[in-house]
Amino acid sequence: MLRQFGTNEFLFILTAARWTVLLSLIAFAGGAIGGLIVALSRVSSLKALSLTAGGFIQVFQGTPLLMQLFLVFFGATTLGFDTNPWIAAAVALTLNASAFLGEIWRGCIQAVPKGQWEAAGALGLHYPATMRYIILPQAFKIALPPTVGFLVQLIKATSLAAIIGFTEVTRAGQIINNATFRPFVVFGIVAAIYFILCWPLSHLSMRLERRFAAATTR
Repeated sequence: MLRQFGTNEFLFILTAARWTVLLSLIAFAGGAIGGLIVALSRVSSLKALSLTAGGFIQVFQGTPLLMQLFLVFFGATTLGFDTNPWIAAAVALTLNASAFLGEIWRGCIQAVPKGQWEAAGALGLHYPATMRYIILPQAFKIALPPTVGFLVQLIKATSLAAIIGFTEVTRAGQIINNATFRPFVVFGIVAAIYFILCWPLSHLSMRLERRFAAATTR
């Protein structure tokens, strides 16, 4: 029996937004750590390390995130690991974010003028000191706009976790829609929540990009 869409249904969807935000933050934090490792491996002079990181990026950028969620969720069970949608979604999104952030940051590191590397070498700085004090601080400024932009994509990508039973905004909307059969209202609210979460970040990304572009033309 269908029920009316009311305050309780709206609050259920709204409350689920916290899980979307939390999952996004966990995946972004884990992806930032993994992405830095991948980026540094990609620019490493050790060929084996660079090739391994490149292969990791190709695998996760070349396959759909939905398939990655399935493989982590069902693959872990097949291998005998007891998992749940929370862990599976966090692991899959973290690995995916590591690949994309790693490639973004690799490009930003290599965008630092070659003269900075040469100057560091002339000062006798070793590779770790060069990266820490010379290259990474400059790459960080370049990386801010695309990194914030990727965070927007990551927030929207959490909606795919609904397919493995993780109850975030999209899954909450599906549950309420099945009970009320008011798809326009329900998914309109879901879309509005995503917009509220993503628009400020998109705006921030554009502002940072304009500021960086202005700084480089001076």
